Amino acid sequence: MGEFEAIRPYADAEVPGILSRLCADQAFLDSLTRFRFPRLAGPLGWLLKPVIAHRLRRVCAGIRTVAQLQDKVEPYVDRTVEHATDGIGYSGLERLRRERPYLFLANHRDIVMDPAFVNYALYHAGLPTPRIAIGDNLLQKPFVSDLMRLNKSFIVHRSLSGRREKLAAFQQLSAYINHSIRQDRESIWIAQAEGRAKDGDDRTDSAILKMFHMSRKDEPFAQVIGELGLVPVAISYEYDPCDLAKARELEIRARTGGYTKAPGEDDASIALGITGYKGRVHIHFAEEVGEGVDDAKQLAAEVDRRILGNYRLFPVHYLAYAQWDGRDPALDVPAVDTLFPAADVERARAELRKRLDACTPEQRPYLVLQYANPVRNQYRVKAGLPL
Repeated sequence: MGEFEAIRPYADAEVPGILSRLCADQAFLDSLTRFRFPRLAGPLGWLLKPVIAHRLRRVCAGIRTVAQLQDKVEPYVDRTVEHATDGIGYSGLERLRRERPYLFLANHRDIVMDPAFVNYALYHAGLPTPRIAIGDNLLQKPFVSDLMRLNKSFIVHRSLSGRREKLAAFQQLSAYINHSIRQDRESIWIAQAEGRAKDGDDRTDSAILKMFHMSRKDEPFAQVIGELGLVPVAISYEYDPCDLAKARELEIRARTGGYTKAPGEDDASIALGITGYKGRVHIHFAEEVGEGVDDAKQLAAEVDRRILGNYRLFPVHYLAYAQWDGRDPALDVPAVDTLFPAADVERARAELRKRLDACTPEQRPYLVLQYANPVRNQYRVKAGLPL
């Protein structure tokens, strides 16, 4: 594993030492204190931090493996799901085999919760959880890197600027993904494109698909993809906790041609994505893709069809589509009240109105866009129209 030392997750033998380091990491303890006691962390942080550290050491005592750590963390994840959602559903799990590693390729709406919900579904189905691809732009603090690598995350280098460095990083990433699935027999989760789909338009980047094949260029593309067990995953949120921030960014980009993140903006998005209200959530594991896809362009189109066609649409999506200026006249999209109970529609109407009222007039079309695009995409798939 030497060639993957800089990007791989931590192994079981490293877990106790990393946990001890985290228990003494002042930046990590500061963050925990602010999260647990947001009002008291400032004036009483000096008093609360030792208490947090003591509690953390007790919780971590006896944890020797990654699996034990995930078992310990799972109740906290369950509580987060219960408090921030109206329930999570999943479908397609019956097609997955415990002994078969997969390459889970998912749409991307939330930095942390996308892979967390996939893990949640697999864990509760008694299936192995995957190794998770995470961009190095999110690992600006050492304790964050430690936490993510403890939870089976591996690092994707996105902050490189030189063409040669980027190519070498892609080559290493390709080799690592293939090694994980073929030698280690460990599944992988990775987003279908770099960065979240802030406008709700989920599309697969063919460069990601080419990367999977990069370390095995002498072998046929379809054969490599088939051996990796590529499973498209559609992650659907009824409400996006970060939709207002995304609408603001989209409006600024449209008006100025660019957008510069403020310091700590990613951290704020992560926190809001974890704790913010999501309504209902659904995860669909589509059928494995492999045969009949001879190049990345064909594969991207097939993945898009399976993700967009299986995206769970909620009343808010149809309500947004009905008021969207970009409605497609070629599509026969039914009225929301013919699909859902009246009470569900009224709740969604009130929630959408509340979110639109929180936007400036200039930003409102971009919030509508986020919820309308999945409707357009799914009905184009159903009609057999190009995306």
